[in-house]
Amino acid sequence: MKRIGIILAMQEEFEEIQNIMKNCDEKRIKEISFITGKIEGQNCVIVQSGIGKVNSARITQMMIDNFDIEYIMNLGSAGALNPMLKIGDIVIGDELVQHDFDITAFGHAKGYITGVGDRVYSDKYLIEKFEKAIENLEDRNYEIKTGTIASGDIFCTEIEMKNQIYANFKADCVEMEGAAIAQVSYLNNIPFIVIRSISDTPNGNNAITFDQFVELASKRCARILKEVLKDITKEEKEKEKDI
Repeated sequence: MKRIGIILAMQEEFEEIQNIMKNCDEKRIKEISFITGKIEGQNCVIVQSGIGKVNSARITQMMIDNFDIEYIMNLGSAGALNPMLKIGDIVIGDELVQHDFDITAFGHAKGYITGVGDRVYSDKYLIEKFEKAIENLEDRNYEIKTGTIASGDIFCTEIEMKNQIYANFKADCVEMEGAAIAQVSYLNNIPFIVIRSISDTPNGNNAITFDQFVELASKRCARILKEVLKDITKEEKEKEKDI
C-alpha cells in the first residue's frame, strides 16, 4: 500500500497532524512510534523525528525502508532570515541547503555535499499543490513564499549568523531538519517537499518567541496539509472517472 510519509520534528507539530488523522494504528520500529491512518482519504504514516539533522535523516530512512512511500512531506516551524517574512508566514521550500556543511578546504562552495550538490530540490508537483492550497484558503491572513530553506545543527539566535546564512545562501528561513530529510529522500528517489511556518526571527532572544508561536506554526501547517491532501484525493477521483 502506497503511503504519504509525514515527518515532524517536535511534539507540538506531531500532535496537530495526528489530530486530523483517522483510523490510526501504531507500528513500533526500534522503539520509534510510526502512526498509520488516513488524512482526507490519503493513506499516510506520520512520525516524530526529534530535533536535528541526524535524527531526521535516520527517521526518513527508517520510514522509506519499512513503508511503501509515495511522497515525503516535512512540516514544521522555522526562524525567518528574509526580512520580509513575519511570524506565521509560510515558506514552501523549493530548494534545501545545509548551511553548516563545509568542505570549502577542498575548493567547494559552502553547503556543497559530494554526490548531492549544494542544493536539493523539492518535487514540482508537490510545490504546486501546496501553493494552490494556501492561495485558496479563504480566511488566510498571512503571506506565502516559495524559496530556499537552510538547515543546520544549531538553533540560530545570533544576528550575525542569521545575516551570514542569508547572504551566503539567499535562504528565506532557517531550521534544523529539512535539508537532511531532503537529502535522504533524494538519495532514495522519493519525491519530497519541506514546508515551514515562521515562529521566530533570530535576534539574540528568539527562543522566547519560538516557544510562544510554535503552536501557531504547528496548527497552520496541519491546516495546509489537510487542504493539500484533500486536493490530491479529489484529483485522483477525477482521474478514476476518466478511465
